[in-house]
Amino acid sequence: MAAMKPTINRATDGLAGARLQSCRKPLKMKWALAPEGLFKSLIRCALCPALCALLIAPAFTQDQQPPDSTTVTFKVNSDLVLTNVVVRDKKTGEIVKGLTDKDFTITEDGKPQRIVSFDFENVDQAAPLNEATINASAPNGVFGAKTGTATQEQLRNHRLIVMFFDITSMQPDDIDRAQDAARDYINKQMHPADLVAVVSLDNTLSLDQDFTANKQLLLKAINAYSGPQAAGFAPGATSTTNQVEDSSSFTADESEYNDINTDRELFAIEDIAKSLTWLNEKKSLLYFSGGIQRDGIENQASLHAAINTAVRANVSIYSVDARGLQAISPLGDATTGNIRGASSFNGAALQNNLDANFNTQEVMGVLSNDTGGKAFFDSNDFSPAFDRIQRDTSAYYVIGYHSTDVRRDGRYRHLAVKINRGDVKLEYRPGYYAPADYKHANREEREQQLQDELASDLPATDMAVYLQALYFRSGPNRFYVPVSLVVPGSQIPFVKGGDRDKATIDIIGQVRDPNGHDIGDVRDTVKLAIDQAQQVRQKNVQYTTGFTLPTGKYHLKFVVRENETGRMGSFETDLTVPDLRKVPLKMSSVVLASQRMPAAKKQDSPLVRDGQQLVPNLPHVFRQDQHMYFLYEVYDPAHATADKSADAAQPPAKPAKGAPPATSPVRVMTSIEFLQGSAKAFETPLIQATEINVPDREAIAFQFDVPLDSLKPGTYVCQINVIDDAGGTFTFPRTAILIRPAPEAAPATPPAASPPASSPGTGR
Repeated sequence: MAAMKPTINRATDGLAGARLQSCRKPLKMKWALAPEGLFKSLIRCALCPALCALLIAPAFTQDQQPPDSTTVTFKVNSDLVLTNVVVRDKKTGEIVKGLTDKDFTITEDGKPQRIVSFDFENVDQAAPLNEATINASAPNGVFGAKTGTATQEQLRNHRLIVMFFDITSMQPDDIDRAQDAARDYINKQMHPADLVAVVSLDNTLSLDQDFTANKQLLLKAINAYSGPQAAGFAPGATSTTNQVEDSSSFTADESEYNDINTDRELFAIEDIAKSLTWLNEKKSLLYFSGGIQRDGIENQASLHAAINTAVRANVSIYSVDARGLQAISPLGDATTGNIRGASSFNGAALQNNLDANFNTQEVMGVLSNDTGGKAFFDSNDFSPAFDRIQRDTSAYYVIGYHSTDVRRDGRYRHLAVKINRGDVKLEYRPGYYAPADYKHANREEREQQLQDELASDLPATDMAVYLQALYFRSGPNRFYVPVSLVVPGSQIPFVKGGDRDKATIDIIGQVRDPNGHDIGDVRDTVKLAIDQAQQVRQKNVQYTTGFTLPTGKYHLKFVVRENETGRMGSFETDLTVPDLRKVPLKMSSVVLASQRMPAAKKQDSPLVRDGQQLVPNLPHVFRQDQHMYFLYEVYDPAHATADKSADAAQPPAKPAKGAPPATSPVRVMTSIEFLQGSAKAFETPLIQATEINVPDREAIAFQFDVPLDSLKPGTYVCQINVIDDAGGTFTFPRTAILIRPAPEAAPATPPAASPPASSPGTGR
């Protein structure tokens, strides 16, 4: 799929409204100021990759979106912090029961907090519950409703355990050890109050068994894992490790590959925790892994996201290193080649192996410590992990409060829980990360916000975003689809910087086929810098890009974010690229534009004609002092047959030697009508084409330039008449347009590309 790199230019003319799509490599991009416009209906259309143009077009004015004075908006910001507290007798270690909220004092960063919710959970009081799907409230996560839904009251006093097998990080022997430990727990240690789920991460994150107390179902899910599953995701070598596959002195640095794998594992943990957020009970995630390799701060954002989600979902992570007790040899094991150089003699090789092993355990330890769980390393006996989970969740107090610190700075906040008794000891998580707003998010977190919104099933509605997509045939069964995205300029705040106003918007989008495969995507940051920002706020910002796609059905979604406040808007729709072979008259989309801009060099786009690029007018709103530009193409027109009145006995004349073979002419006629009610308000002269003028696409391209000063303001129906006289086919597509009065003060300099206002409508 072809694409070009964006560029930014200026122009003077307008457009307004709809959402966008893009390509893997954005194309040429331009932007301009345009006159005022209106967009009352969303244009949901098709798309494809090739071109990019950023423009600033007329903004939605107040009369277009009148405020409703009777509308009442309710905003709820519920930041309830829940923490589980286990109270044990110092001498016996037994659970202390019968306490009330009056016995506890909780502080956050040293400041006392008011307890607003208090509960005591005890598995000894659990009612029998054999099997239940408990996650219907989170159908988009890894858990989903299958057999029914248990109520909160039914889940009360039950112990909820998720066994998570990270197949991608474990070797076959590691998987066997984890399976044996899980089977021993199910057969020997599982309590009647335990509800256990089994989740695995292989090629995808999958729920292999929902929460159940049925041991046979759990054993069936665990026994399904096999060693070869992890072969494709083995950690790559780095420049500081001895784990190379041959005796060569060169070690390929695969750190970026490891970073992607680590993010993938952390995203899986985040997804599991997010699916369990709605449950108030304490959840335990038993995480079997062969270690997670983190490269400095590269995975910091995803690590924080996983911890934050787990803490907010009241999920404690118990990490188990499935590699068990390891003997690290300074010269490596049998899977590696011989080490060259002095590192095997001066201790550097052994230190490298020790550091690599520690680094793979460090992330697991952080996950456990920051979520109130515990990590289990360097042991072949995994049963203490199950014992600790049962011990920590057999009986506990759930305390909730609303933080008095309303700042959303994303910083770590320390918790301290005290009790008015001296003969007990408390177990609870040491703190949590505060929610972070956009201003306090770092670069990785902001990028993750865009990715999360793109993957979300719910649309972002903080900003209005609109889209229009057109299509032009570019080759056999291939179409170029230009797509335009529009955001009202009034929604983009400008920050004063030097002598210019500045603002930026982030754009991310993708196209998927019916099977969910990623066909094309775009990620771009657009910088706006206008001397007169007030003019921008009164207009719209338009971004244009494109894709090259075959005939078929697709799904597209785009997300736009302005980078001052972090507000986002999204557009999502289905897209159909038509099969023109099944229609009598093959025709492209009709482009309506009120603006032409100088085209960038080496830009292959149907919208570029004679060095000028047409900027589609998405809302079809024009002013009387503007020109309306039309562009459309007719493909594979029929050739005229020979005159039947000619003497059939007379053979056709042979072409001269070396001359191209003679072809019969085509005869395609077209005109444009403006209808108002049942009356015809205006019609262009009839244009007849007798030859193909776009030979590389076997197309006849028609262009019209219609001045609008002779038309009265109002709504019209624009009908495009196209007749293939030689083939006996025709089509009459229609579209609605709105013409608004020209402003009182005429612009000082009319657009250079516009012909004189007094000229009649012309076409070619």
